[in-house]
Amino acid sequence: MKKNNFHFVITMLLLLGTTAFINKQTEPWRPDQLMEPKDLAAIINDSASVKLLIINIGPVNSIKGAIKIGAVKEKEYLNELKSLLSKEDKSEEIVVYCGCCPFDKCPNIRPAFELLTRMKFTRHKLLNLPHNLKADWINFEYPMEKREH
Repeated sequence: MKKNNFHFVITMLLLLGTTAFINKQTEPWRPDQLMEPKDLAAIINDSASVKLLIINIGPVNSIKGAIKIGAVKEKEYLNELKSLLSKEDKSEEIVVYCGCCPFDKCPNIRPAFELLTRMKFTRHKLLNLPHNLKADWINFEYPMEKREH
């Protein structure tokens, strides 16, 4: 009887651990699909580097060289993103970002990233802006587009 209880406890612990692991992966991106701001800034600042497609999918100002789509939580802008992506090679390196608010609250990054995955892009990344664009990019004086007056 004690042996059966031991097996039951071990089995339950394994199931709980597996469930916790599965539940932890709730984001549509993997850790290796996050691009650090300093890495993107270095690419932008290096005139010899191969350029990648940078897409602003939120309501914030644009990083230098980014195509501004708008807040893709809105169907109109998500469709605009889909239209833009339909003209791109599936193996092109693409970085999307929002930066309006912390990742856990951002309504734009998940729909955009899920769209890239559904469209079978193989080299898409999310710019790692865990706080917002100001804290994680602008405060480091990384390159921004000039603001229009």
